[in-house]
Amino acid sequence: MNQLGLPITLDSKMLLENLVGNKQILDFIDQLYLQERSTEIYVYGETGRGKTHLLQGTISRTLAKKKNGMYIDCNEPIPEHIIEYIGKLDWISIDNVNLVDSQQQHLFFDLYNRGKIAEVSMLISGPTPPSNLSIMKDLKTRLGLATVFELEELNDDLTRVVLKNQMSERNLTIEPKVYEYLFKYYSRNVNILISAINQLDRSSLQSKQRITIPFVKKTLDL
Repeated sequence: MNQLGLPITLDSKMLLENLVGNKQILDFIDQLYLQERSTEIYVYGETGRGKTHLLQGTISRTLAKKKNGMYIDCNEPIPEHIIEYIGKLDWISIDNVNLVDSQQQHLFFDLYNRGKIAEVSMLISGPTPPSNLSIMKDLKTRLGLATVFELEELNDDLTRVVLKNQMSERNLTIEPKVYEYLFKYYSRNVNILISAINQLDRSSLQSKQRITIPFVKKTLDL
């Protein structure tokens, strides 16, 4: 699935339909699609709360509706030619705004202003509220005027749902006691757990063994 004007490929598994938790922001975005109106949204939260999933899922839905959307990760330089496209977009997602290079902050500021004038819906993410970002003051002011949401920290039940979804995509099943063991002796951080699941999946395929507690202990050196 490619986007207008950029060769970045979206992760087809990152959909709004399978984003766990965060009902308030999902309902808000659903209403925007139904009403076909534009707005500016800023979401923040620690790593592992689903910011990239939300931003890519929003663009995937936009494209599925035969509208124009674009996802940008500020971990990479913002393409300057994007200014030419902004008026053609219905939605734009801009991830990791805290990583915008100091030399590109004026480009981002121009992009944001043009998007607002063109009534493009803009969804932007960062790790903290706008006021705590280390970016130029005018940008912080603009983002502070957007509708701001903090993404939920996943509790153990929601983390289990995320992990079960990961396993389902691989056509694998893990007994509940294995999840409990990982929570107790490995980590409760969803990103760390997903990395562990990836490692366990690879090792399981190579060794043709089921993922059991003894297998987890051996594979993860616990």
